[in-house]
Amino acid sequence: MHRPVSEFMAADHDRLDELLARTLSDPEHFDLSAYGQFRSGILRHISMEEKVLLPEAARLRGGVPLPIAERIRLDHGAITALMVPPPSRAVLDTLRAILSVHNALEEQEGGMYQLCEQLTGDSAEALLARLKAVVEVPLRPHNTDPAVMASVRRAVERAGYAMK
Repeated sequence: MHRPVSEFMAADHDRLDELLARTLSDPEHFDLSAYGQFRSGILRHISMEEKVLLPEAARLRGGVPLPIAERIRLDHGAITALMVPPPSRAVLDTLRAILSVHNALEEQEGGMYQLCEQLTGDSAEALLARLKAVVEVPLRPHNTDPAVMASVRRAVERAGYAMK
């Protein structure tokens, strides 16, 4: 069965996973070029879900969000917070831990992507076009203020995870 939204979003997960793996491929040094691409890509991916998928699903459910929407948004908050400081082993290990749980919630049978496609029915291709039209999020420089990590830690904990 062709699932255009699920296939597109899962392929984007795979692309992002590969960029994160490249970031960590040398145990002595992070690949900052790969990380920059990951950072830009993950923020665009979250934007696709927050600005297109979740609102469209709620609209098609008469204004009622998907039951999983709150969990997804908490994860998005943690992931976005982790994009603020410069990459470190703790930041990258925490990202990997969150993404392993988060991506499964979206991709699994009965997950967010499948639910969105079921709701859209014959208009899944139109939804896919809207996802593809989402532009990259402008990146700000990393914030090196030591207080940033306290905020990041709170966002991660609020989502139910722990910093590595």
